[in-house]
Order: sequence, then C-alpha cells, then structure tokens
Amino acid sequence: MTDNTVLEPPSETEMNKTRADMAGGHSYDAQTIKVLKGLEAVRQRPAMYIGDIAQRGLHRLVYEVVDNSVDEAMAGFCDQITVEIGEDESIKVTDNGRGIPVDMHQEEKVSALEVVMTTLHAGGKFDHSSYKVSGGLHGVGVSVVNALSEKCVVEVRRDGKVYMQEYKRGDAKARVKESGTTKKTGTTVWFLPDDTIFTNVQFKFDILAARLRELAFLNAGLTITLIDKRVEGKQEEFYYKGGLVAFVKYINESKNPVHKKPIYFNKTRDDVVVEVALQFNDGYNESIFAYVNNIHTSAGGTHLTGFRTALTRQINTFATKNNLLKTGDLPISGDDTREGLACIVSVKVIDPQFEGQTKSKLGNSEVRGIVESVTNESLQSYFEESPADARKVCEKVIAASRARMAARNARDLARRKTALDSAALPGKLADCASRDPAESELFIVEGDSAGGNAKQGRDRRCQAILPLKGKILNVEKARLDKMLAHDEIRALVTAIGAGVGKTDFDISKVRYHKIIIMTDADVDGAHIRTLILTFLFRHMGQLIDTGYVYIAAPPLFRLKKGKQEIYCYNEKERDLALKKMGKTGVMIQRYKGLGEMNPDQLWRTTMDPETRTLQQVTIDDAPEADALFTKLMGDQVAPRRAWIEENAQYVRNLDI
Repeated sequence: MTDNTVLEPPSETEMNKTRADMAGGHSYDAQTIKVLKGLEAVRQRPAMYIGDIAQRGLHRLVYEVVDNSVDEAMAGFCDQITVEIGEDESIKVTDNGRGIPVDMHQEEKVSALEVVMTTLHAGGKFDHSSYKVSGGLHGVGVSVVNALSEKCVVEVRRDGKVYMQEYKRGDAKARVKESGTTKKTGTTVWFLPDDTIFTNVQFKFDILAARLRELAFLNAGLTITLIDKRVEGKQEEFYYKGGLVAFVKYINESKNPVHKKPIYFNKTRDDVVVEVALQFNDGYNESIFAYVNNIHTSAGGTHLTGFRTALTRQINTFATKNNLLKTGDLPISGDDTREGLACIVSVKVIDPQFEGQTKSKLGNSEVRGIVESVTNESLQSYFEESPADARKVCEKVIAASRARMAARNARDLARRKTALDSAALPGKLADCASRDPAESELFIVEGDSAGGNAKQGRDRRCQAILPLKGKILNVEKARLDKMLAHDEIRALVTAIGAGVGKTDFDISKVRYHKIIIMTDADVDGAHIRTLILTFLFRHMGQLIDTGYVYIAAPPLFRLKKGKQEIYCYNEKERDLALKKMGKTGVMIQRYKGLGEMNPDQLWRTTMDPETRTLQQVTIDDAPEADALFTKLMGDQVAPRRAWIEENAQYVRNLDI
C-alpha cells in the first residue's frame, strides 16, 4: 500500500514552537541574558580565574596576595613579607610596603582600597606609574581572592594611620574606616577560603614554602617568612643575598658542578632587565627555569628562545676557535649545550604579553633579540676571561654530542612507526581495543603476577596493561643511549608511542590520556613508582604537565565478616571499619602486593572507574621537583640520607 498524502512544510510558528520545546520550553530573548555584576562571575566560574577548585587553586589564592607584596619589593618599597597559616586554615599576608591607597577614587566614588578588593581588572599596574614592572598585570588577583573567601579583612598602614575594611564573599560589609595610628607602613590581608567553593580548604606547608623560597631567590635581599600556627614552632625564613646565583647552587646542591662558580650576568637594555645565572654539572638532565616578572613561564617563550640560541652559538664558537671538535664530530646542537645545565633566566618586562591567563609562555617578540644579544655579549666575555672553565663546559657538551650519535639508533628502535602499527608494540603489552586516546588508559603494573590479574580483570575496550619486570633503570644516572638500551624503558616508550626526550617527544601522539602507575603498597612498590616518575619527569615531562599521569591507590586491607566485605586503604579506615563490624569474627587480610588480589578484587578496588581512587601527578614547583628528584635519585648520598631522616616521620600510604 502506498501513502500518497502530500506533506506541507511546517509553518514558521510551528518551527519556533518545536525549537522552544527542544530548548526545554524556554524562549531565547533579552530576558534570558544574565549580567553577572561585581565578583559574581568569579564565584560562578572560579576555575577560569585560579585554574581549579582543588589543591592547586586553593594555594593560588595565597600566591595572588603574595605577588602584590612582591611587586612592592620589585618597586623598591618592601623588603619583608610574612605569611601565616592560621589554625582555622585562614591565611594572613603582611608586608612593609607603601600600603594600598585608601583615598577616594574619583570615578567609583568609594575608597581606592574597596575598588582594588571588589573590582576585577582594577589596580595600580596598568599605567606603569606606580609599578614599572609587575607580575599581576591582569589585575584580577586580590579581588578574586576576596570573591572566593568566606571572609576577608584588609589592614592598611600609611600616612601615620591604620585603615581597615571587612568583606564577606567579595562584598564590602562597610566603608573603609580609620582604626588607629602607626609609624609603620604596609598592608595585611587576612582571608578564610570559602568551603562552599573549594573541595578541600587545607593548606600544605611544603607547597607554600616551595613558592615562597622561589620568590626569595628571584628577589635578592627580600625576606619572606612562612609561619604555620597549626603546628607549634613551625616556621621557615627565606632570604638569599646571592639571588639567582644562590638559586642555581640550590638546584645543583646534590650534583657535581663542572665549574666551581656559577656564571652570572645582569644587564638592562631597552627597559628590559635580563638576569641569568647558570652552572653546568656532570649529570645528563637539563634544569633550566625561565621567569618573567617573577612568574614561572613553564612553557618558555621568547626570552628562553633568545637565551638558548646565544648559548649554543657561543659554545660552538669557543669549541671551534680552540680546535676542540674532532673530525667526524657532529655540529653541537642546542640539546647538547643543555645537558647537565642548571640555569635561571629571569627578565623584567614593562608590558609582558603572555599567552593566556595562566601566563605560561612569553610572547613579546622584542624580548628574544634583547636576551640573545645580552647573553651573547656576556658569555663571550666570560669565556675569554675564564678559558679554563669554558674548556670544561665545552668538553662536557662535546661528550653529550657524541653520546647523542650513539642514542640516535636506540631512539629510532624505541619509536613506533605509526600510531596504528600494532606490530611495533611490545609483546608484553595487552593493548586495549579503543584507538581513541581520550578514553584509553595504560596501567603500568609491577610484576607479571599483578600484570596477569590486571589483564584478566580489566575493561578490554579501553584499558591496556603493561607489566614491568623488576626495577627499571635509574635514568637520573644514565644518558639516553644507555636508557633506551634498557628493555623495560624501551617497552614503556614504545607503548606510549610519542617518542622520548625534550625535543623528540610529541604529546599529540600519546596513545593513552590516562597513564596509571599501579605498584604494591610497600617499600619496593614505592621505589619502583619513584623510578617510573623519574623517567617520566626527565624525559616525558609534558605527560605530567598535561595531566595524563596518575597513581593508583590499591587497598591495604580486606575485612570480611560473613557476607560483609570492606576494603580499607589505610590503618585509620581499618580501625573505623572494625568498630562498624565489631572486632569478633572479622577476618583481616593485609595485602602485601597486587598479586594477592584475584582479578575481580583488583577490578573492583583499583581499576573500576566507578569505585577506584586515582591521584593525579602534578608539579606545583618545577625547580623544587627537579632538586628533589636529584636528591632522591642522584649520586650524592649525604643529601639523600638527610632528606630521609628529616621526612621519615611523615611516611604513610597514599592520601585518599
């Protein structure tokens, strides 16, 4: 039977009704446009301003306030900053700068202090009259802190008087008031993070200490004190008269320097201040950190490019002039000149142009030429005045160049031919069916026993398993050629599929966007985990920067009573479970390794996305992470022993 009915096209009115129904019955007109006033936008979308609402974003609040005080130090008006962590997880930042202005703002008709604290993109850093250079040029710092705080109080000391203003979730509770007299100057900002915004409001002393230490290194003569009121007598003071030279010595603390004194130069050209300190060590890893107005530019930028170009040119020039290169030697590359280099490149720029709010990369084209010119002149002068040190540096670099030739074949063997060429994958890898990296996971598992259970218990569609045999090579003590001759590392490189090394690694070719380290919850497991992290940090650092690396948290205990079964991840959870189940008749199993679990148990506790707990590996402070890996995995025994003795009391299973 044929239907010969002619269908008329729907009318415009019917189409509009259909669209409205698809949109939930709501029309789209002027009434649907919502304007977020004041700091409402910050509270509704906090991650846009501070990155996230977890640990990193929480500590960002402190950095934003401290950065304002450091700007006062860069302007020459402040030499002391104190940061206090309160017992209630509040933060108090005090400086002896000029104090935020409190007089009436002509346009806003309220105190300048209130404008700064309650208005985005408001501050004294846009016209360059109050601050020639500044790290907070986007002008959203302290107002964002105020918006994301349950309560905030600011005290300003200037012109012989003390002024105060209190805020609640970004809004001023009253006008600025005069509260006393003083002979001091400066600003104190006290704030209590809003626990309705943040997932966790507990500050980590070590995370704050790392950033404050970094700021003290970058600003010679500035004293920064960190006090933890939660622990009696716990405080640390950071003061480095040597500035960047002290910073480089700190990075090389657990390494063997090739030349005794760091190379240092500080010059101003076209209103750009270029300050560099560098020292080579006998290791194989590059430790170079770049800053713009005290901001760590983790993705580099024009200032770093200019420095690297000049460094390569000057070392090539000296080596050629002094006949240090032999027949058959390859030309010295940039990678060669940075092997074993500890270096800080810090520039002060009046109007820096960063790529994005994260400020991870400098874009000012003129800065490249300035840094390159200054570095060329300074290194040429140093090499002429210190030929013995220059020769040691060149010999180190030439050795790296020769090792690079030996590493070339090893690297080619480790690199997969194409993303879909399964024949190139290591035989021990149980790959997943999916070819979509966004949904694919790679579990790096300790041992064949745990690997076998993981292969049986996994979701074969999106979970791949790579068991590693024993402890992999400590790459902190090995060049690339030796590293890639190691079977387990070669298997790991091939499985990930993106190459290896700072210049050959291509993040777009990574086959899995979750790389999960799954080792036993014992000393050996922790050591294996550290060895893998050392390799990833040194040779695939972009995996960590991009957020692709995780650590699995397997349970320590299984408690069973009748049909009731509870898995516990630490002793505290075990004790709570025992209270709940009753201490009699409870069978307690302490897992010594992943291999003791059957495939179903391993899936339910550690691999199932619905029930598992993963810790994402992040780097909050790159120089500190670099120094710690060297301390733990390097040649020097004394610093490692001292660190272990100092931190042994804090040993525990992974926080969950």
